[in-house]
Amino acid sequence: MIRQRKIELLAPAKNLECGIAAIDHGADAVYIGAPRFGARAAAGNSLADIEALVKHAHLYRARIYVALNTILKDEELPETEKLIWDLWRIGVDALIVQDMGILSLNLPPIPLHSSTQMDNRHVEKVKFLVEAGFKQIVLARELSLEQIRKIHEAVPQTPLEIFVHGALCVSYSGQCYVSEHCFGRSANRGACAQFCRLAFDMVDADGKTIMQNKHLLSLKDLNQSEELEKLLDAGASSFKIEGRLKDVAYVKNVTAYYRKKLDEIFKRRREYIRASSGTVKLAFTPQLDKSFTRGFTNYFLFERNKDIFSFDTPKSLGEEMGYVKEIRGNYIIVAGVKPFNNGDGVCYLDERGKLKGLRINRVENNKLFPAGEMPRIKQRTVLYRNFDQEFEKLMQRESAERKLKVVLRLEENQFGFTLTLTDEDDCQVSVVLETQKELARTPQTENLKKQLGKLGNTPFEVERIEIACTDNWFIPSSLLAECRRAGVEKLLQARRISYPQEVATMPQTNHPFPISELTYLGNVMNEASASFYRQHGVTKIAPAFEKQAPSQAVLMFCKHCLRYSMGWCPVRHREKSPYREPYYLVSSDGKRFRLDFDCKQCMMKVYSDK
Repeated sequence: MIRQRKIELLAPAKNLECGIAAIDHGADAVYIGAPRFGARAAAGNSLADIEALVKHAHLYRARIYVALNTILKDEELPETEKLIWDLWRIGVDALIVQDMGILSLNLPPIPLHSSTQMDNRHVEKVKFLVEAGFKQIVLARELSLEQIRKIHEAVPQTPLEIFVHGALCVSYSGQCYVSEHCFGRSANRGACAQFCRLAFDMVDADGKTIMQNKHLLSLKDLNQSEELEKLLDAGASSFKIEGRLKDVAYVKNVTAYYRKKLDEIFKRRREYIRASSGTVKLAFTPQLDKSFTRGFTNYFLFERNKDIFSFDTPKSLGEEMGYVKEIRGNYIIVAGVKPFNNGDGVCYLDERGKLKGLRINRVENNKLFPAGEMPRIKQRTVLYRNFDQEFEKLMQRESAERKLKVVLRLEENQFGFTLTLTDEDDCQVSVVLETQKELARTPQTENLKKQLGKLGNTPFEVERIEIACTDNWFIPSSLLAECRRAGVEKLLQARRISYPQEVATMPQTNHPFPISELTYLGNVMNEASASFYRQHGVTKIAPAFEKQAPSQAVLMFCKHCLRYSMGWCPVRHREKSPYREPYYLVSSDGKRFRLDFDCKQCMMKVYSDK
């Protein structure tokens, strides 16, 4: 017998609308921000909205995870404890957390997931967290397939959550302090200012310019859609789409795309099954480059490669459409295989590498008539569509439905008839229809099936209808409709009552933390967190950067390496740099940041140059 492993497609939700769209388009779980203390401060949600999302998700056996993954001040812990109890009462399935101080609180039996903000990239750290009681571990985005496999082998019973799509942080998550340093906006407190998307000059030790006005820390977007089967075989159990600030069109399109990809794999690989119920029917064909994208990369899944950065622009390019063939008067003649639509947004990189854009007023075959002034654009310039008018219209409408399969069986009893409904999760209910039996003059089987099969706008669709009567009984359509509606309502109630809510109590532990000293990188913001680490063998604990910034601290730890990107890596390249180190990044306001290349760790570090 094949041992099956449940696989979860985990989608983001900025708000209730996005969360419901994610479920309807195939998500097995959704993560959403709490009213406070989430790593996206701009994506907080009310308890009422989260409760509504929970009810909708649980109908399909899908889960709701709430992000509570900031580091907390001492005075915030009582409010956090109250909030956690509120979230438990409304049925939230798990919390995504960063602060170890939470473990000291009086918690309900709600599972805790270890946020990627905990910097989960080493076997020893993950094993420690599992022993501490965490039920799911969100791994660092930078890990290779082999590193994921080794972690899975160390904790084979623990679900590993892997980012598969969306924006990439250039620094290891939880280890980025540049936003706090420059703007007083802590990434670990949910207020990242996106420093890495800014433009910089890169200069050497002699002040010579290496690159000018480029987005040198801006990465392309992650896309592992072609590597899902490899990730499954390496031990990943939860595939996470980034995007808690993205709009509903993005959530619909990307969730539906990954749902289709995973389902295709599950048909071939019976050892993997989806983690929720229901079948999704789409009214559109999902396409990843229709949604926000800076271009795609698989990042470091197969070790280091050059195709990870987006130096020209941090904005969305969209889908490549063709190129400029000719410019005539008030229109542009294009060559390409994809048609444009009236109202489309088009962008391109000019001769200086700057992103420019235009809106199409009218399309005639391969002629584009821009709205407003004609742009100054050269022949052979590649054109991208970053706003597809027709696709966006489609996304604003009902674009999917998710249905649960149900078997209906009608049989007689001594009082009349019994209708039994059994859904795909073996949830079963029966409704008795008390009525006098009356023989029909014409065959009734097809009519009975037709009336019982009218499930309409309910979450159910007919898999099979069984008529198990001893004679050709006549039942009025109105009574059948009433019986069917009562059965559906009863089945909905039964599904809610029988939802398999996971409970988990965090154990009292004292197993040793992998290291005995914590610097500011431990992100210890409160005394409860410090106490947790002392209990687990840490003898020296520095306060969080946000509490006491050390001098000459590393502000960013990046797997992305500019020396490698330039072709000057002393380990992997033969060419030597013509410039003298150290190199510096200079922002538009004149701030300087020194780069340090740690070849032993294969990492680039960013310091403030003060």
